[in-house]
Amino acid sequence: MNRRPEILSQTKPVSVGFFSMGCAKNLVDSQIMAGELIANNITLAATPENADVVIVNTCAFIEDARKESIDAIFDACALKAKGRCRAVIVAGCMIQRYRDELKQEMPEVDAFIGLDNLLEIADVVRKVYEGHSVYRVSPKAKRLFEPRKDSVVFSGGAYAYVKIAEGCNHKCSFCAIPAIRGAYRSRLPDDIVREAEDLLSRGFKELDIISQDITSYGKDLGGKITLASLLRRIGNIGGDFWIRLLYGYPSNVTDELLAAMAETKQVCHYLDLPIQHSHPNILRTMRRADTIKHMPQLIDTIRSQLPDVILRTTCLVGFPGENREHFQHLLEFIKNTEFDHLGAFVFSPEEKTPAIAIKAKTDKKTAEKRREELLAAQAEIVANKQKKLVGQQDKVLLDRILFEGKTCAGRSYRLAPEADGEIIVEGAGQEDIGKFKTVKYTAQSDYDMKAICI
Repeated sequence: MNRRPEILSQTKPVSVGFFSMGCAKNLVDSQIMAGELIANNITLAATPENADVVIVNTCAFIEDARKESIDAIFDACALKAKGRCRAVIVAGCMIQRYRDELKQEMPEVDAFIGLDNLLEIADVVRKVYEGHSVYRVSPKAKRLFEPRKDSVVFSGGAYAYVKIAEGCNHKCSFCAIPAIRGAYRSRLPDDIVREAEDLLSRGFKELDIISQDITSYGKDLGGKITLASLLRRIGNIGGDFWIRLLYGYPSNVTDELLAAMAETKQVCHYLDLPIQHSHPNILRTMRRADTIKHMPQLIDTIRSQLPDVILRTTCLVGFPGENREHFQHLLEFIKNTEFDHLGAFVFSPEEKTPAIAIKAKTDKKTAEKRREELLAAQAEIVANKQKKLVGQQDKVLLDRILFEGKTCAGRSYRLAPEADGEIIVEGAGQEDIGKFKTVKYTAQSDYDMKAICI
């Protein structure tokens, strides 16, 4: 049914709902758009189902992520067909990567905006609400964005993500991110510290530092600006809160960074370092050869300087040319290293990346079996580590209520949000959400732990 366009006015407020797909970095972009909407007197709907305009902030990293984003676009268009939703806007990585294709293949979408156009979202919403079509996608992503003071946070817990940089300068042969998000560009330290101060003043107790590679922070700014110096500055804000480091690059872990982590009391002794693989031949083909010389001693170095450190990694199996010997090397490395947390993915051939041209292929069924074998080995490692925690005390940040007045879910410094499982805490209620509590572990439950408040 065709509708007569209406003019957006102060007497008829429009509401906007979000589907934010992919990683936490994308979530920050959604928050920036939400902040612009609020600043321009546009309301955020509680759910996309209750919105006049739906924004789908897409991910295009790998095939599975693209499928999820496409499904979300179809869901949003279905809402429009049902009648409440008046317009659908597609934003983010997928439209940046497939500028021409999506516009042609999805005529039911009312607007497309790229990564450099986030601050135009209020104008775009007004135009689509009034019945216009909009297409604003720059050829290359070059901009950096600063969140507004008191901007909305979508995390849903006592934590907030702080994106310290955009883009990536690494040339991994399997990855399309540099082509999508552009060259690495760091935010200024003063701006990041101001954001941290704002978030802490609003009651958030954990700042999760993110970018495509946080360990490259400051290299484009020159001088003495580094991730280590940034951590010290955020720590100097003072107070009882956590700083967590996510998405680092193994060869960029320096003694200076480890010293800053040790000296800054708010920094969780937690590092997320995707190694992708351990075999030198595969790492060279991945164009991550700079990590080869670091691999043998890196973990020992980190653990010697931070004895209680928690290490998360990510592995990529089924990369072109990976044979059983290569995979066995990775499997043994994982078993011997005993990472605390591990994610494993099957190689996704991405167009316009060097890896897609490699002739030697690993069939998907074999790759899936290797992934399962790797995760089974990791599950045993995690189970053994969790057994040792039973009976011990720990400091936990409570994120959400599970059963009113009885049970909450939270995390210790050992657990990153949305990735590492939770701690189910009995004896905590709604009044404890967003607070640190001391607990005693009572049992393990798959990747979660059970505990009681003491």
